[in-house]
Amino acid sequence: MSKKWKHLVAICVIGGVSWMLVQSPSVDQYVTALKSQSVSVVKKNDPLLEEIKQKAKEYEVSPKNAMIDSVWKTVPGYNGLKVDILSSYKVMKDDGVFDEKKLIYKQIRPKTHLSQLKAAPIYRAHPDKPVASFLINVAWGNEYIPQMLSVLKKHNVKATFFLEGRWTKNNPELAKMITGAGHEVGNHSYTHPNMQKLSSSLTRKEIQETNDVIKAVTGVSSSLFAPPSGAFRDETVSIADELGMDTIMWSVDTIDWQKPTPSVLTERVLSRIHNGAFILMHPTESTAKSLETLIVNIKKKKLHITTVSEALKEERIMH
Repeated sequence: MSKKWKHLVAICVIGGVSWMLVQSPSVDQYVTALKSQSVSVVKKNDPLLEEIKQKAKEYEVSPKNAMIDSVWKTVPGYNGLKVDILSSYKVMKDDGVFDEKKLIYKQIRPKTHLSQLKAAPIYRAHPDKPVASFLINVAWGNEYIPQMLSVLKKHNVKATFFLEGRWTKNNPELAKMITGAGHEVGNHSYTHPNMQKLSSSLTRKEIQETNDVIKAVTGVSSSLFAPPSGAFRDETVSIADELGMDTIMWSVDTIDWQKPTPSVLTERVLSRIHNGAFILMHPTESTAKSLETLIVNIKKKKLHITTVSEALKEERIMH
């Protein structure tokens, strides 16, 4: 038999087998079952389905693009919301009544993301995001760190500790205690200089050496940089960006280095708290004694206390 005839015979055999499979009762039953399932989930012209479709627009929120603001500098993006009509219908269909509490949403990402922006400092998370973050700069105050870690653990709160490189080298056990408790660590320079006046080469050295010692001591790679005393110039931010780091500032200051009473510190923070707040603090007696009150009252304001990295994410907080 020639190759041509063998090829034709093979085609005929395959076609015949395929035809028999399609005509098989079991296949026919399977297809019928699928059709009945889809019909049971969504009925044509179902009044409830039509109501969900009509009302969906009322509950949808447009995504917010990351942007550079003239005042706040870098503003992260924030996801929008779109109603998942079929999923919402499925959870409401048994009762047959529209219930906004049962709406199912899809998060819609913005078109412009933080990574696409030019390098600029970040003072807060997106103002629509109900979060707050503790930024704890560490170059001294060893005696208060265990107490602060204990309070954070009690309330299941994660903070972002910005570690000075020199401090990390001299206090490896405390640095490991911080990361071991699940907190985020960032870079606070190596020797706490005024980085606004530092040369380019020394700026790079301060940041890189701190990254290296934090990695060596804790095993963690830092991606956030907090310049000492908030002093920087544009080149500082650009160099940090070249090293893969965002420059983090703050929007609420405890001014705890002035040793205020706990009541003064607490009032100072709670009177200024807002969505997306970055709260600057240090390991001081004032902060250690105020921390629990701050956590309790910030949570009462329906703000989620998260690390800086979590706060900067585009994902919405869904209640």
